Amino acid sequence: MRIDIATLFPDICETYLGQSIVGRARNKGVFELYCHQIRDYAFDKHHRVDDTPYSERQGMLLLAEPIWQCYKTVAGERKPHVIYMSPRGKTLNQQRLKELALAGEDLFILCGHYEGVDQRVLDKLGAEEISIGDYVLTGGELPAMILADGVVRLLDGTLSQEDCFVDESHYSGLLEYPQYTKPQIWQDMPVPDILISGHHANIMKWRREKSLEETYLRRPELLDTAPLTDADRAYLSELKARYEDLPDFLDNK
Repeated sequence: MRIDIATLFPDICETYLGQSIVGRARNKGVFELYCHQIRDYAFDKHHRVDDTPYSERQGMLLLAEPIWQCYKTVAGERKPHVIYMSPRGKTLNQQRLKELALAGEDLFILCGHYEGVDQRVLDKLGAEEISIGDYVLTGGELPAMILADGVVRLLDGTLSQEDCFVDESHYSGLLEYPQYTKPQIWQDMPVPDILISGHHANIMKWRREKSLEETYLRRPELLDTAPLTDADRAYLSELKARYEDLPDFLDNK
């Protein structure tokens, strides 16, 4: 996979995505990353990339032409999937990350700034708009890095084992179970006995039940779409009886 990020601050993206697990994956050739300065594609001598909007709204909008020229130059004959990081887009979730990773398409990620981007270039690019939450940031760089990080870690070769992400929160539709490391007792708090029992089947059952419990207590709305087994539903019924004051998300399952 090749990921291109069009931004006014390419160094920010390069610095973050060149570090840690994602940086190692890039160095191994799992994916390619190129960060492009939109100003380099401006068509006047001052490299201007913004202007006032046709409305009474204050602020500045990114011009269509520099973005279009950047895309044409970068994409060439390729047709990467274009994503515009925008607070009005659909909220990013693990399912969308999996879809993007499995699709194997190249990505062209556009970072907005100021008051946003001229709508016409978004329409011409057929951009998918994606949000990382119901709030507004000063630019699209942080959201773009979150999207890239989330996709890259699901690509073959990024993590040492598939279990590294399969067991994580949201991958299976549930939150992750609690985890513990050494020492076995810390400030009078022991690791749960089941985790040091050596009984694999019991440990797996404990993990699943704890994932269900964490989801029920923290994000019960996820249970509406999570794939549940009969055993899962039976355990959730036990949780319902234990926590009678919580809303019931089992009626529609």
